[in-house]
Amino acid sequence: MIDRHRNSIIEAGLRSADAMMMDEDKIWSIYSDDKVDIGERLAKIIRTLSVANPLNKPLRALSIGSSTEPQFRILETAFRGGLYLFDIDTEAMAIVSDRAIRQHTAHVRAITGNYMEVFSDPVEVERFFNDTLKRRKLDLIALHHSLYYCEAAAWTKLFEYICGSLLARKSALHAVLMAASSSNRMTTTWLYNHFAGKYFGVHNDQSLTTLKKHIEKLPSFRNNQILIDTSRVRFFVDDFGKFMKVVWMIMLYPGVHRYDARQKEEIVEFVYDTFWSARQPLIQMQHHLVVYRGIGFRGLI
Repeated sequence: MIDRHRNSIIEAGLRSADAMMMDEDKIWSIYSDDKVDIGERLAKIIRTLSVANPLNKPLRALSIGSSTEPQFRILETAFRGGLYLFDIDTEAMAIVSDRAIRQHTAHVRAITGNYMEVFSDPVEVERFFNDTLKRRKLDLIALHHSLYYCEAAAWTKLFEYICGSLLARKSALHAVLMAASSSNRMTTTWLYNHFAGKYFGVHNDQSLTTLKKHIEKLPSFRNNQILIDTSRVRFFVDDFGKFMKVVWMIMLYPGVHRYDARQKEEIVEFVYDTFWSARQPLIQMQHHLVVYRGIGFRGLI
């Protein structure tokens, strides 16, 4: 007997593959505890920076790949000396600019651009420092899920340039990224590695633990604290179309991988049977990497 109800839900999951990235990211932000997790880590970093710096010093921050994330509220209140939100999404930056105007937060500036072009070239980094930052260094640089858009092989140079040129004497960099490997089939990592590996022969090579090992060997990071920790984030929404929009974001469709109709149907059926019909959350194991500069005590992570 044909299960018409199941088939209609599967069809909704297939249609959701055409969603915009901004819509997918918004669903993830609303129905997962990812932003809460990042906010809690940010609070620890801000606490560390507050202890390390004079209480009357207005702190400054740059969030690379910021989109419209709710960390805006935390960063805006803590970094009154200047908050720079940088993203390639013109619509997202327009929303941030409008919010900054409406809420009279003149110290917040939204910048539209491709961070790989600006921060992966030492000449461009220096221009950003001179023209945008007015030669005033930053107390925090945040890379929250934005390293996905940069090849792992380019990370070391990226970190060298932004840490060496933009960070103040007592400062921090905070990066967040999905764990690169997992044997737990209920995780985003396993889901991506399984299907991307099956269809395209690729696996996730974007690992903050590997990056930590690389930058620890560099002379420019010799006196820095480089810390890493893992969080467990849960996502579930009682709407299969919305659930699948987040899955397509994780599966890097269509910007990186173009799954054909049969492959998309197999992914949708797997997600329906494994997660949604069983009322099981999708788990994301994610790493937090913090680089502290000039901090004379062990920083929080």
